[in-house]
Amino acid sequence: MAGTFWALVPPIVAIVLALITKETYSSLFIGILVGALFVGGFNPVASLDTMINDGFIGAIADGWNAGIFMFLVLLGIMVALVNAAGGSAAFGRWAVKHVHTRTGAMLATFLLGVLIFIDDYFNCLTVGSVMRPVTDSHKISRAKLAYIIDATAAPVCMIAPVSSWAAAVSATAQDLDSGISGIQLFIQAIPYNFYSLLTIVFVIALSIMGFDYGPMAKAEMAAARGELGSLGNEDEQNVPGASIWDMLVPVIVLIICCIAGMMYVGGFWNGASLIDSFADTDASVGLPWGSIIAVMFTFVYLLCRRVISFKDATGCITKGFNAMVPAMLILTFALTLKNITGLLGAADYVAGLVEGAAAGLFSMLPAVIFLVALGLAFSTGTSWGTFGILIPIVLPVFKNSPDLLMIGISACLAGAVCGDHCSPISDTTIMASAGANVNHIDHVSTQLPYALSVAGVSFVCYIIAGFVRSWLVCLLIGAALILGVLFVMRSRQNATKT
Repeated sequence: MAGTFWALVPPIVAIVLALITKETYSSLFIGILVGALFVGGFNPVASLDTMINDGFIGAIADGWNAGIFMFLVLLGIMVALVNAAGGSAAFGRWAVKHVHTRTGAMLATFLLGVLIFIDDYFNCLTVGSVMRPVTDSHKISRAKLAYIIDATAAPVCMIAPVSSWAAAVSATAQDLDSGISGIQLFIQAIPYNFYSLLTIVFVIALSIMGFDYGPMAKAEMAAARGELGSLGNEDEQNVPGASIWDMLVPVIVLIICCIAGMMYVGGFWNGASLIDSFADTDASVGLPWGSIIAVMFTFVYLLCRRVISFKDATGCITKGFNAMVPAMLILTFALTLKNITGLLGAADYVAGLVEGAAAGLFSMLPAVIFLVALGLAFSTGTSWGTFGILIPIVLPVFKNSPDLLMIGISACLAGAVCGDHCSPISDTTIMASAGANVNHIDHVSTQLPYALSVAGVSFVCYIIAGFVRSWLVCLLIGAALILGVLFVMRSRQNATKT
């Protein structure tokens, strides 16, 4: 079964079950069990050993994963502190007075997501905790909030030269014989990253046009009746004397400290340039490094402001941890499934598909690479793993065609982001659900039609790009197609109402 289509069966089982049952934990566990049985040759003892040692323990003991778990806990504590001190409630009251429309609330959420481009995990959780009071005040569903968060996380990070994603791509391509540095490759590929760029067009247009379709329309109708879809346990307190700065100051300090943490880990203060420091950083170390300083600052700042007692502040430690347990549990299951999928040789299978496609229509190859990357990222839930597998394959394919090289690399990166954006087992998708405090499967099912709409247009753009080889022409065509899709969907929706 290794290195064949069967390697993708366990994640497909988990994804299909999750979408059918709307239940995440059991669906992921069944997918893990199926994968472990495949690896263990259906021997009960060997399968159980694979599930525990190679799966769960491997996921939890991994240094990268441990750092992200630490960051989640610290951010949960910080959110709990700000809520208990009345900062979130004060920000919500300010937002009601200054953000007057639903469109304004959605665009403000989008803008904040674009501004926090350093890391997708950081983006999801920070934007979610800051903007929940704003979107709630305008009766925007938590599912819609989660979509905007998710749409400005990985897609924006993938076109930001100074981000953890740029660092990952640069590191993947750095040692390959491409005749160009990793960071240069990333920057030159940005204009052809149609999925990321068109997602931005889609979110802005959808917000301005003021309508929704598919499951999201039902979620928004429920929100209009007051059913926002929150999981609860947010405990926003109306504290006398609390102000908007009790939220803004901790968030600003968090942003500054996390950026500084990533620069520090990347060697900025040891003489590395800004770009090199981000290229060499480790987000799983830099984000906890910065967030622990921000949490300590917030603790002292709120006590000095006398908007929270010492006892209540220390109680936020367990409260913040408990709030992140669902996200951590889903993430653990998802990472375990990724490990087992890796043991089954999904990478080898996909590599063979790409190499086989290279023998066909050469100009169509970017579109094929986009679909392959999308499918791999959707099935495994990892965009980083996807471009880590495909970039070393794509570069030699286009060795004698420099004009197609950037299109092929961009197609690989765009497909990885798209698959990650759609997948229920993606860590970024899980983080977006946690940031909006919404049921994870509700987020996935409402987001999927939107992500697939942009994916379809992006696929068309890569077909055109393989022949036209002009990013501007393709991007303009893509933007026009996005607007066309939205106008058609709105017309159909209006026709249904009448």
